[in-house]
Amino acid sequence: MGAVNGRDGRLYLDFRFRGKRCREQTKLSDTPANRKKLDKVLALIEQQIRAGTFDYGHHFPNSPRVEQFRQLEVLIRQRAVGGEMLFASFAGQWLEEKRVEWRDSQYETVEGILRCHLVPAFGEMAIGAITKSDILALRMGLCQADAVTGKRLSPSRINHIMTALRMIVNEAAERFEYESPWRNIKALPMPRAEVQPFSLEEVQLILSRVRVDFRPYYTVRFFTGMRTGEIDGLTWNNVDFAARKIHIHQALVRGKLEKTKTSSSYRSIAMSQRVYDALFEQWEQTGEKSTYVFCTRNGQPLNHRNVTRRVWYPLLEWLELPKRNPYQTRHTAATLWLAAGESPEWIARQLGHANTSMLFRVYSRYIPNLIGRDGAAFESLLDEEFELEDEA
Repeated sequence: MGAVNGRDGRLYLDFRFRGKRCREQTKLSDTPANRKKLDKVLALIEQQIRAGTFDYGHHFPNSPRVEQFRQLEVLIRQRAVGGEMLFASFAGQWLEEKRVEWRDSQYETVEGILRCHLVPAFGEMAIGAITKSDILALRMGLCQADAVTGKRLSPSRINHIMTALRMIVNEAAERFEYESPWRNIKALPMPRAEVQPFSLEEVQLILSRVRVDFRPYYTVRFFTGMRTGEIDGLTWNNVDFAARKIHIHQALVRGKLEKTKTSSSYRSIAMSQRVYDALFEQWEQTGEKSTYVFCTRNGQPLNHRNVTRRVWYPLLEWLELPKRNPYQTRHTAATLWLAAGESPEWIARQLGHANTSMLFRVYSRYIPNLIGRDGAAFESLLDEEFELEDEA
C-alpha cells in the first residue's frame, strides 16, 4: 500500500512497483487539498499496477527510474519469449549445439533419450512452465514397470535420462534468466557395480581351452585390462613391438572409431611377455589382411555382442565357470596386478584411471582372496624386530 508523504514542505509519492520501492517527488506543497489530490493519483497508479497497465514514463517522465524500468520490461519480455519456447524445440536446438562437444555415441544416446522419454513427456510444454513436480512425476513414471513387458529401467538408466533433462532445463533457465525448477533433486542410489574377477587358475584354464583363433584376443584382454571398445578398436599402427607398448588412442563404439572415453584413457600400456607373444601370434594371423588387430575373416572389426554370445559364454558354460560378462577380464587384470604388488599409480595408468581412488574403492577388497596373506608383511616386520630384541 502506497502513501503520500511530505518532505521539506513538498509532497512525494511512496509506492512499490516491480518489487522495488519508488519515491517520486512532486512540486506540490504539503497542504490538505494537495494531499487529497495526490491520494487520487496514487489510487490510480496502484490500480494500473494491479491491472498491468502502469506506464512509469507517462506519470514520471523526468524520473531516472524510467530507463531502469524500461530495461526491466525488455528483460521480462525476453524471458517470456524464451520460457514459452516449446520443450521439443529448445531440446532439439540444445542437442545440435552439443554435437560439436560430444562423441557420436554420446550424441546418439542423448538423442535416443529425448526421442523415447523426454519429448513424449514434455514436448508440447513451454520450457519455462516445467515445474519440480513435473520432473519428479516423470522420474516416478520411469521407476514403474512396463505395462506390457513387466521390465523396469535400472537406476543407472533412469539417472542418465534425468541427467539429460537436468542439463536442458538448467540451460534454458540460464539462457532465458529465470529460476530453474531443478532444486534438490538427487540421483537415484545405485547398487555397487558387481566386480567378479577371475582367479589366476581360472584365467589359465580359459586360455588353455578357448578357441585357438581367439586365444591371443583373450590373452590381451586378461593381461592388459583394456576396455571392450579399446581392444576391438585397436589398430596395428598403435602396436609398438619395438617399445613393447600398446597405444590407446581410440575405441570402437557402435561400429565407429571414436576418441577415448576420457583424457586419462588416452594412454600407453606396457606389454608383458605374454601379451607381446599373443600380439605377435595375432600379427601372423591378421597383420597382412586388416588394419585392425582383432578382426573377422573379411578384415572387419569384431562385433563384441557376437563374440560374447558365440565364444565367451559358451566357453564359460563348457568349463562350468560362473557366467560373467567379458568386462570382468579388465577387473581381473587390476586384481592380479594388485596381488602381484605392482604400484597402484602404475596400475591406474595402465587402466586409464585419472588417479588411484577408483582402484582402491573397486578392487582392494579382492586382494585377500587372491593372496591370502594380508598383514603378513607387517607381521614379518614385528617378528624380525622382536628377534633382534631377544638377541640383544
